[in-house]
Amino acid sequence: MATITLGGNPTHTNGALPKVGTPAPDFKLAATDLTQVSLKDYKGKRVVMNIFPSVDTGVCAASVRHFNKEASALEDTAVLCISRDLPFAQARFCGAEGLDNVATLSDFKDGSFGKEYGLEIADGAFEGLHSRVVLVLDADHTLIYSEQVPEIGQEPDYEAALSSLN
Repeated sequence: MATITLGGNPTHTNGALPKVGTPAPDFKLAATDLTQVSLKDYKGKRVVMNIFPSVDTGVCAASVRHFNKEASALEDTAVLCISRDLPFAQARFCGAEGLDNVATLSDFKDGSFGKEYGLEIADGAFEGLHSRVVLVLDADHTLIYSEQVPEIGQEPDYEAALSSLN
């Protein structure tokens, strides 16, 4: 369990993130067309997971925009923006913003991704949503970078995450 803050108020996650150097757990998430996507669909690609509570908040939207901008320069790398938002909301946001370098994936059905990865918010106003986390996987899907952002309203360390790919 990690302690993070929301507006300076302590809140907790349901567990601990996977450890750097370990294989990332597989997952099943919904794409914007409601098809099921798993980590295996990105076989042989490096993966950046930008995980957040909701695309309808300012900081979450900013992180999707930032990673979309950076993704165009990344070779053999998929950038996945993951939340519990409905796939329709994710598609609407990316369409309105013209964002097409990232894939948005939803854990709306049962929250199993957030639970398995230890990043589901366990109490407080955002209970049941994902905490703000960035995970980076190499082409074999071994975790090479992990950041649990300590304050939900804070943006992740984009530079550190992306430099882990070098």
